[in-house]
Amino acid sequence: MSLLPIVVSSICTSIGALPVLFIKNLSHKGKDVTLAFTAGIMVAASSYGLIPSAIKLSDITTLVIGILIGTLVLTLIESVIPHTDLDHSKHPVGQAHVLLFMIAMSIHNFPEGLSVGISNVSSNLEIGSLVAFAIGLQNIPEGFLVALFLVTQGINRLKAIVFSAVTGLIELFAGMFGYLFGEFFQPVVPYGLAFAAGSMLFVVYKELIPESHGDGNERASTITFIFGFITMICLTEFFR
Repeated sequence: MSLLPIVVSSICTSIGALPVLFIKNLSHKGKDVTLAFTAGIMVAASSYGLIPSAIKLSDITTLVIGILIGTLVLTLIESVIPHTDLDHSKHPVGQAHVLLFMIAMSIHNFPEGLSVGISNVSSNLEIGSLVAFAIGLQNIPEGFLVALFLVTQGINRLKAIVFSAVTGLIELFAGMFGYLFGEFFQPVVPYGLAFAAGSMLFVVYKELIPESHGDGNERASTITFIFGFITMICLTEFFR
């Protein structure tokens, strides 16, 4: 049992956000394909990492329930928070939309952190390492995604990195909580993994894909999405 996988997994979010410091004058097409690439990585992390881990720990019923709960929670949040839908313009879409995005990413980070913490007090150390690796690896592009999205909405680069790091801190606190009370919450692990996958897929399909397909960049974004998907799978296999 070790806290190191929890800390490293959470820090990956902040590491992923750092490259936005070097991105200047990003074109709208550049933003679209970058978001599409990140969306591909997030879908691969869900379908190739979180979902298989959830099934390995439980069964298909638990997986379906967890994914549906994750989708339902974000749907309710979106309904409660007034926001402006993406219009594919080059201008910021408003603070309410940014708030929705940040809440969605923060909420989906909580079950991820909880799952990492709980799985690392499990008797199955292989599962603990797999869960920490899968979530930590997808946290890197996720941190970049959060920071990039904020920058494209007019947020200062340094603030964008700080806000991205905050979502990582939420995962860290959730991981510590899961580590301390792991034995009690052990049955929750597969639900947490499935919840994280469902909420991540919601964000990808509801926010990232529509945004990346604006202004006639559908083909380039689609191809980039596939490359992002393949990249995540190759990275997972290489480091496994």
